[in-house]
Amino acid sequence: MHMTPDDYVSQLYPEDEELQHVKEVIREQGMPEVSVAPAYGRLLTLLVQTSGAKEVLEIGALGGYSGICLCRGLGEGGRLTSLELKEEYASLAGSHLEKAGFRDKTEYRIGPAADSLEQLKFEGRRFDFFFIDADKENYPLYLDYAIELANPGAIIAGDNCFLRGRTLDSDKNGPSVQAVRSFNETIANDERLVSTLLPAYDGLILARVK
Repeated sequence: MHMTPDDYVSQLYPEDEELQHVKEVIREQGMPEVSVAPAYGRLLTLLVQTSGAKEVLEIGALGGYSGICLCRGLGEGGRLTSLELKEEYASLAGSHLEKAGFRDKTEYRIGPAADSLEQLKFEGRRFDFFFIDADKENYPLYLDYAIELANPGAIIAGDNCFLRGRTLDSDKNGPSVQAVRSFNETIANDERLVSTLLPAYDGLILARVK
């Protein structure tokens, strides 16, 4: 049987029980099954760990899958601030992070992410790592805030840069597609960033703020 590269990597790095459980609960609750790919979850852990990030900001919590991956990379004194539109998603994510032993490292802010980002800016908060995985139409706005709230050398990661192939299809031009294209192109061309786009799964963009 000929495997795709994505299948091969998924087989090489199977999900552990903790993350499998999060996905099962998301499915049972009828929530969107759009958690980050397991191999990219591992990459988030690795990047947080190797960058030594202390303050991590996640835009879009869903069921806590990426939150666990991000927290696994945090060292002593590190913390995750997670922005989530829906109270019930944040509550579920929080319970999963608590089970994983990370409740004391996590803060959830409920409501539109743009409002929470404006509040964080007002509070003078700065971050070392950003993971953007929320409503696609606002990706360009989230990028602007990430650059503004970044400590020098901060890493910005954005998931679903291909929108399951729609970004690559010139016949598709809906608002989400246009927003993600703009997000990708801005990151690729912004002189304040060093970046690359990983083409596996649904596309993960990585940038470092100079």
